[in-house]
Amino acid sequence: MGWEQAWLTYRKQNNRNWEPYFGSIYADGEGKVIKTASKELKRAAREILGREMKDSGQEEHAGIILKLVPDLGTGTEGFHIKERNGQIYVMSEGEPGLLYGSFSCIRRLQMEEEFQGFDKKEIPSNPLRMLNHWDNMDGSIERGYSGNSFFFKDQRILVNERTVEYARLAASVGINGVVINNVNVKGNATRLLDETYGKELKELADLLEAYGIRLFLSLNFAAPMELSGLSGADPLQEDVREWWKMTMARLYQRIPGLGGFLVKADSEGRPGPFTYGRTHADGANMLAEAVQPYGGVIIWRCFVYNCMQDWRDKKTDRARSGYDHFKPLDGAFRDNVVLQIKNGPMDFQVREPVSPLFGAMEHTNEMLEVQLAQEYTGQQRHVCYLIPMIKEVLEFRCGGLGRKRVRDVISGGGKGQRCCGMAAVANTGNDENWTGHDLAAANWYGFGRLSFQMDLSPEEIAKEWIVGTFGTDRKVMDTIKKILFMSWPAYEKYTSPLGIGWMVNPGHHYGPNVDGYEYDRWGTYHRADHLGIGIDRSEKGTGYALQYGEPYASIYGDMKACPDELLLFFHHVPYVHRLKSGKTVIQHIYDSHFEGAQEAKEMAACWESLKGKIPDFIFERVKKRFDHQKEHAEEWRDQINSYFFRKSMIEDEKHRIIY
Repeated sequence: MGWEQAWLTYRKQNNRNWEPYFGSIYADGEGKVIKTASKELKRAAREILGREMKDSGQEEHAGIILKLVPDLGTGTEGFHIKERNGQIYVMSEGEPGLLYGSFSCIRRLQMEEEFQGFDKKEIPSNPLRMLNHWDNMDGSIERGYSGNSFFFKDQRILVNERTVEYARLAASVGINGVVINNVNVKGNATRLLDETYGKELKELADLLEAYGIRLFLSLNFAAPMELSGLSGADPLQEDVREWWKMTMARLYQRIPGLGGFLVKADSEGRPGPFTYGRTHADGANMLAEAVQPYGGVIIWRCFVYNCMQDWRDKKTDRARSGYDHFKPLDGAFRDNVVLQIKNGPMDFQVREPVSPLFGAMEHTNEMLEVQLAQEYTGQQRHVCYLIPMIKEVLEFRCGGLGRKRVRDVISGGGKGQRCCGMAAVANTGNDENWTGHDLAAANWYGFGRLSFQMDLSPEEIAKEWIVGTFGTDRKVMDTIKKILFMSWPAYEKYTSPLGIGWMVNPGHHYGPNVDGYEYDRWGTYHRADHLGIGIDRSEKGTGYALQYGEPYASIYGDMKACPDELLLFFHHVPYVHRLKSGKTVIQHIYDSHFEGAQEAKEMAACWESLKGKIPDFIFERVKKRFDHQKEHAEEWRDQINSYFFRKSMIEDEKHRIIY
């Protein structure tokens, strides 16, 4: 095939207890998603057990029964698996639930767990569980670190066997929506709205639909000007509104199952309603009205800020932008609009506070956006297991809304909402292992599983992924799990501890450059001078801390109460300020960078210990990544420590060499 099956790598097993179940299958119905579920179970039985499952015409004679059951209490995407008298029943109110239940059975098979007496009911935690691909139609991927696009090439849409395998992997972890093109809509991508690519889009939508996945597109707000020659794109202008209604009517006639659209507006040069003196509610509602008759959803990104602002003004703060722009609009958005909010107020740094928008907008649909493409966390050349970070965000209690957790807000809070959930910037490409770094696939897998079932722990998810990808050898499982859980803390240590972030090369954002942030032309993002470092976001500074409800406004706004890991995000402090650990800030900078670089070496050594237990071509491929990570971690250590030693002229208490 030219690519690998990631966590759907099926290994032969010899447990005869499973054979009665996987001899035959009965499928209740002829829907295409049910057919997919049946096909996937047959493939697993063939590749894992060496058995060819036969279709049974009678439920009572089948080993596995896929059954649609009204009023089961699962919804259309939940499922109930029950073993009874030597038969496994996979039941749901809808076809997608039968597919997810089938993959749950397959996962159990991979984990070598018994079925006898098994009884499990599972309902998805989130209505929308989406991957946002930043793919361009020329085949490139913005912030892509795993090769080129498998959706586009040379201005063409690709629908082939690779696309099918992608759909299998996405569906196996519960993904139900995919945005295939870049939020920065470029070139021919605007023409995804007209007839130019109608046939190919329909073919792709049908393929995804067979795996329970709805196709979404990123939308260019200025499309009326680019495609029809209108003089503007004012969302309150009648000819613009009519153009969108006609365009959507034609598009949904071609692709009835289209899920909707993702929009980035008024940020980093993208067109939007601000051009016309309108609000983001005006812009989103115009589009929502156009897609509402067809069940479409408008996903509106809250990544809105002025990248050209003068940061010399101490009240100017990019972190404030999302809240400042959107909080006043709470309750102004239509029911089929969902605001997609990044996990933090900035841009996917290794450590940020949770965005204050979660929980602040009680009358607006909200959706969490995270980034699996490791733009600021190693770009899939460094291993960085992000699921513990995402889990922390989900469990954060939003001050000011009855102390609800983020997970309660984005799941709809039990109100039956359909416009809410989780989205991730995808980390895939056409590399043979899908994610460039083999261990980066844990983030793709983990996001899907966590978005489907937010009660899962990062440890449970890691175990599932390791077994599915590498098998059940105890040393392999323990070693890779150790690497995964070392990786995020180690990366934070040797890059940007204490919440400072951004010390990367401009443009490509890879590698250390302490003063490199491209959107801060008038100084340094970290505000370091010879006496101290950090940004004052307290009431006396930019006031950002006040955007949080209590108790967080008081905690973050007080230098003594602020958690050390976020101290420099919220406060400018002297280098000699003592942390809760008792260390000074400057000593923590020195120590953490030495510790992180050492931990990168330890992770590499852990991987080396698996030689002979991992297929050679995979072992060598990952080893090269670790060889680079070790060297790069030392580069980070030396550049950061040298910069702050020269800036502060304070010696390392441990008398290590700092160049």
